[in-house]
Amino acid sequence: MQEQEGAALPPRPATPLDGGGEPVSPGPGAPPARPAARRRGGHPLARFLVRRILMAVLLAWGITLVTFVLTNLVPGDPVAANLGQRALGDPAIVAQWRADHGLDKPLWEQYLLHLQGLTHGDLGTSQQSHRPVSEDLAEFVPATLELAGAAILVSLVLGVAFGVVAALRRDRLPDHLLRVLSLIGISVPTFWLALVAFYVFFYRLQITPGSGRVDPALGAAPGVTGLQTVDALLAGRWDIFVSAAGHLITPALVLALYTIGLLTRFTRSAVLEVLGQDYVRAARAKGLPGRVILFRYVLRSALVPIITVAGLAFGSLLSGTVLVEAIFAWPGVGQYAYKSATTLDLPAVMGVGLVVGIVYLVINLIVDVLYGIIDPRVRLQ
Repeated sequence: MQEQEGAALPPRPATPLDGGGEPVSPGPGAPPARPAARRRGGHPLARFLVRRILMAVLLAWGITLVTFVLTNLVPGDPVAANLGQRALGDPAIVAQWRADHGLDKPLWEQYLLHLQGLTHGDLGTSQQSHRPVSEDLAEFVPATLELAGAAILVSLVLGVAFGVVAALRRDRLPDHLLRVLSLIGISVPTFWLALVAFYVFFYRLQITPGSGRVDPALGAAPGVTGLQTVDALLAGRWDIFVSAAGHLITPALVLALYTIGLLTRFTRSAVLEVLGQDYVRAARAKGLPGRVILFRYVLRSALVPIITVAGLAFGSLLSGTVLVEAIFAWPGVGQYAYKSATTLDLPAVMGVGLVVGIVYLVINLIVDVLYGIIDPRVRLQ
């Protein structure tokens, strides 16, 4: 009996805080501890979004600084580009012109005034159109957004579909054909393809409309968004919608060809990498249908690199439409930027640079959000 009284008692179940307040690992029967992210408070995706938004605000300030510095480092005198020879010979006119456009102040003061204007939505006044740059951009940016949006939509549908087919038919005839087509799409210069497409489909075959965004006889739809196809649908003008869609097809396909080839190659590589994973083999061994394996396991895991390439491609389409817009007489921001650069219209150039930079920021933010939604490991890091 004495030996039983002196025997050691069985250990009590472990608790999160044992004697002395020191943490002890929970026992096998204890409920699982909450994730560290939940213990710190806040949903992981919400904290992930807050970090990305704060970073985007900081990068937006950096964009304003870079665009201002690079624009003012461009060799050339805006006075000589905007005034005639007779006016250049008069120092009083030159001094008055510099004062009117704020070029008589030091660069740091010009930058502070530029930031002050940006906080009020003022991008300055164009030296060519004599209109606020914000009004000019509101007129030209929607045209480029419509063109680039149609191009990236076509690229995503065809590029991802071609990449998946090439991966599933690896080293077979469809794979070889699609790889050749993607190589052609990446290699062919866009401006040459635009010239050939305009000559063949409009001039020779006459199966596509000419230049511009809509037939001049119809006129533009009532402006709501600036996108001709959307505004025509909102106004119920199906004739304008058909005309706007017809004018949009050829330049959008020309712009999309390079991105289709790029997405086809990246999608093929990403899908092939996922197809070799163990969980895909396990799903096949369980007898799951191929459609379920493809959409639930393969494509979801392969979406991260595809989204990255698609985001960068959309930014490139938005900022690289100058030649296509010139060939198809598309009144977009590319033509506006070109004319502003040739005349050293500094406020307009800075406005275009700021808009393109903000577009890249928004695209990267959307891509980061999609990362967090698709892959939980990203938002928990």
